[in-house]
Amino acid sequence: MEKSPDAFRTISEVADELDLPQHVLRFWETRFQQIKPMKRGGGRRYYRPEDVDLLKGIRHLLYDHGYTIKGVQKLLKANGNKFVAAIASGDLATVEALAASSHEEPPAPKVGVTDEDQIVGRPKAPASRRFFSFGASSDDAEISIGKTSVSKEDRALLQEALYDLLECKRLLDQVR
Repeated sequence: MEKSPDAFRTISEVADELDLPQHVLRFWETRFQQIKPMKRGGGRRYYRPEDVDLLKGIRHLLYDHGYTIKGVQKLLKANGNKFVAAIASGDLATVEALAASSHEEPPAPKVGVTDEDQIVGRPKAPASRRFFSFGASSDDAEISIGKTSVSKEDRALLQEALYDLLECKRLLDQVR
């Protein structure tokens, strides 16, 4: 007998659906504060449908896209749970809408950006044949990083390029 889509799931059901051992789900609870299954007597965990969607997104980013735990934590902090869940479901319209709404205010400037600062899902720049700040309009919002400035649109282009490079790396690693 199948459960309804809105039914709570046990840890074993979620582990089977995600093809993960149960201890990995317990470990992720310690690393991602957003994962909060309901616990009943004896510590038995019950996952809501939103929890399962979030776990699918985390699994997709960690295993399919090669993100680090720290990278996924930053994505969750910057964009929220729905963004990560939408990535796993392949709902690009939702991903772009959530990314745009969460980044309307310019984030605080970062200095010393590392490989772990991976952010994906930004909307593509308009097809204006413009490449980085060549031909930029004066109304572009800029983000200062150290002594240089990067506009929001240029940052989106760079992050899209990073995403494409990571995907290429993942495909090359599969071939090896």
